[in-house]
Amino acid sequence: MKLPHHLKKTLLASLITGMVVTTVAAPDVAWAQTANATLRGKGPASTEVTAKNIATGSTRRTTTDAQGNYALVGLPPGTYQVDAGPGTERTVTLTVASTASLDLTAAAPATTANAANAQNLGGVSVSATTLQEVKTPEVGATISLRQIDTIPQVSRNFLEFADTVPGMVFSVDSAGHTSLRGGAMNDSSVNVYIDGVGQKSYVKEGGVSGQNASQGNPFPQLAIGEYKVITSNYKAEYDQLSSAAVTAQTKSGTNEFHGEAYYRYTDDSFRARTPAENDSGTKASSSEKEYGFAIGGPIIKDQMHFFMAYEAKRFDTPVTVTPSADGSPGVPYLPSDVAAQLGPTNLPFQEDLYFGKIDWEPTDRDRFEASAQIRNETQLDGLGNGSQTAPSAAYNIKNDDKRYAVRWQHSGQSYFNELLLTYEDAKNAPTAINYGNGYVYTWQRPTDDPVIIETGAANPLATQNKGQKGPAIQDDFTFNDLEWNGTHVVKMGVKYKAVTLNAADAADVNPQFYYNVTSNGVDATPYKAFFTKPVNGLGLTPSVSTKSKQFGTYIQDDWSVNDKLTVNLGVRWDYERTPSYTDFVTPANVVAAFNSQDTNAGAPAGQTYAETLAKGGININDYISNGHNRSAYKGEWQPRLGFSYDWFGDEQHVIHGGVGRAYDRDLYDYLQLETTKSALPQYTIFFQDPATGQCHRNSTPCYAWNPNLLNGLGNLQSLIGAASNAGTEVDMLNNNLKAPYSDQYSLGMSNQIGDWHTDATVTRILSYDGFAFTLGNRYPDGSFWQNGSQPWGNGIPGFGALILGNNGIRTRTTQLLLSAEKPYDKASGWGATFAYTYTNAKQNRDINEHYSFDYATIQDYPFITSNAASKHRFVATGNMDGPWGTVLSAKLTLATPLPYNGIFCDPSNLQANGSICSAYAAIAPASKFLIGGKIWGYRDIDLQATKDFDIGHGMTLYGRFDVLNLFNWNNYSDYLTPAGTRMVTYNPTGNITFVPRTIKFEVGLKF
Repeated sequence: MKLPHHLKKTLLASLITGMVVTTVAAPDVAWAQTANATLRGKGPASTEVTAKNIATGSTRRTTTDAQGNYALVGLPPGTYQVDAGPGTERTVTLTVASTASLDLTAAAPATTANAANAQNLGGVSVSATTLQEVKTPEVGATISLRQIDTIPQVSRNFLEFADTVPGMVFSVDSAGHTSLRGGAMNDSSVNVYIDGVGQKSYVKEGGVSGQNASQGNPFPQLAIGEYKVITSNYKAEYDQLSSAAVTAQTKSGTNEFHGEAYYRYTDDSFRARTPAENDSGTKASSSEKEYGFAIGGPIIKDQMHFFMAYEAKRFDTPVTVTPSADGSPGVPYLPSDVAAQLGPTNLPFQEDLYFGKIDWEPTDRDRFEASAQIRNETQLDGLGNGSQTAPSAAYNIKNDDKRYAVRWQHSGQSYFNELLLTYEDAKNAPTAINYGNGYVYTWQRPTDDPVIIETGAANPLATQNKGQKGPAIQDDFTFNDLEWNGTHVVKMGVKYKAVTLNAADAADVNPQFYYNVTSNGVDATPYKAFFTKPVNGLGLTPSVSTKSKQFGTYIQDDWSVNDKLTVNLGVRWDYERTPSYTDFVTPANVVAAFNSQDTNAGAPAGQTYAETLAKGGININDYISNGHNRSAYKGEWQPRLGFSYDWFGDEQHVIHGGVGRAYDRDLYDYLQLETTKSALPQYTIFFQDPATGQCHRNSTPCYAWNPNLLNGLGNLQSLIGAASNAGTEVDMLNNNLKAPYSDQYSLGMSNQIGDWHTDATVTRILSYDGFAFTLGNRYPDGSFWQNGSQPWGNGIPGFGALILGNNGIRTRTTQLLLSAEKPYDKASGWGATFAYTYTNAKQNRDINEHYSFDYATIQDYPFITSNAASKHRFVATGNMDGPWGTVLSAKLTLATPLPYNGIFCDPSNLQANGSICSAYAAIAPASKFLIGGKIWGYRDIDLQATKDFDIGHGMTLYGRFDVLNLFNWNNYSDYLTPAGTRMVTYNPTGNITFVPRTIKFEVGLKF
């Protein structure tokens, strides 16, 4: 039943007043959308509008108001027959997460102006006009199924095509790990939504659950219909992100049975050598096998359908073990058997992906969906990608992710409601492949000791078990028939999750012994050891589990003021309580140590260590928790405002802009450390130099070296005594942690020029409160530096180093985003995209580094050029119908070098604060493209060709090959830093980003 006119006005006025008051109080704002589409426009007054999905028979209805306005919401992306009575029929295609306009007041044209999507739906060839979303403040673009099927691809990860959108970077590192990044933010700030369900990782980095350091895919590509990438100014629906949002729509079954199967292959015979292989004269064996299938069809015609997909990967990826940039000068002085462990090796990887969905529409008002997705992976890791780990010190990872969803959508005459129940179960569990001693070789410099190579058994921190598991309920309600100074679609929603987070951060295995390397060779005895020792008798466990309570709510109004101006107002609020953080109690022996005499280097008599810290600006009471003085942050208010102005009212030239705030979350990987390290402390102890009797850099605790310490972990543990805490690292979190967030601003203009869609936008994104650990140790006078040295030997009395966790990482990014797209259509036989991004980004810390020990606090770090984004990046793609029934495509990617962020130490330059080191950014020498000068750090041209063979009975066999990195350009990723300079160069025998020239073959069958 339609709401009375006076009631609609009263309700809408109240909603808008509340949003405006919130927006005025906090003017920073941001945006988002679900996978469903909305269709708005005009038709005959007080007339029923019907939209029928051609492929599935799904039907939606609404009625125009007295002025002829209508809105159909919650439409699954697809091709629809829309009409408001005889003579108004239209056939249109709606894209994922879009709001499109369709005028039904005039008689339908004889032919569509742009039959862009001539396609076979349900066995019938249909020409439909794809309705472009133009009246939106969002910054981003849609990736079509045509692009997914034709653009050259290194991995069957559907997110790979997101880098055709300005501001986005999809990367494949030297170990085959894939990641998606928006702007100059880290991977963890991204969220991906599949059918409206967030895939966020709450424990590990990577943004998407299971995607941290993985060669795998988050979802089978065969099951993706299309997806939308929003780089900023998403609406209030999206949560738990501070950079880019990706919303994808999965495929569904139709009224006809259809299926597809494929097999993809390459090996070392079809690839060029890596730089390390050229240097060594040998080629590591490698291979890639990918295969899968999908099938869908009707269960009950026009009412119930099914779809299922399976994809698999079997990889053996070539990588290179290299020294760190700062440790590389020590390579010539390594023993020959140790140096031989540098160079080429490989990483085996296995993945299985499953997806299944059933949809049922018993009436034209109700739709039910049930779906399941399963991801199982095993891989060897720890090698390559700039790692100094030798194969003997690698580890195996078991990476599993299961997600289930049940959805009920109900369409009323003037409203739409969606109820969603989900359950997730994700686990990441690496384990060492060898057990025993680990041996770490470091290059001795005046103030630090960068790693050259790690050998033997993996660090005890390499064995972990982390995951997230639990249910969620979400309800979204939309009014689609409200009027007040224009028409409104008002949406509001609420979500609650009770997700159990668990973490085991280390295992009681594999002590690590550190050896100094100098120009005289390797020292005969180690200078320190790192190991674990469990606490007994206190009921503590090295594995922590907590039930995170997450709550989010929002309201947003898409307000069409008139035919030209659209205003989008919204606000959301999120809240999360993690009991293992809020209820944590700092161990009594740690509190007692802070209040005890500071015995470091003859501190003033009676001065406690807490008083020493206070002299250095640290109030330790800000970190000591009694179980009652912490609370979850309640300030995550996120007002969002955007607009679009159709200059001539014909959707050809639209100005758009917006401002917004978006909150992310603190990863549990950091929050759990103060708990797990209390149960399984990690000790660092130092050994006396036999020649001088002194420990390295006068560090403590200091012991005489005994060769018997190499004969078992128990010998090291007994050295410190049954009750001793000497050398124990103590991690402490600030009692008032907040969540990281970003403020986003954009202004741009989109244009329709013939068949081309173009856009030019300037964005400004400021991020705050990223999480970082810093060294809390202080000298007795409170200083962090003395004569170029840091207080590593001045830890907590009776313990070891004090590590403090705080918010404080910040970024400042301005981007110019230019894009042009000519969608593929059957008439022209070709399509193309061009995306250019200019980035000016600063940050106070490496976005991927959360242990920041080079300055006293994270706030002390200066802003330097960010290493997260190239200054210039250009991506172009093209696809066309070639001769003899082929489909041809190409992709070009160019980017200037990523800046290097490092620390330069100069003993001759003692600064006023006692430091000899400072953070800096540098650019490695660039390379030449086909034309022009040496300005590029990344160059790549990929080609693809596919040929279909009709074998009758509705079946098509196809063959495809991809040539990746056609010119075999070396896109180096490892750095070298010449001693005594702030310069940086690429390691010419190190790892590369992406792949050497590689040919991949694929065969498949469609029916």
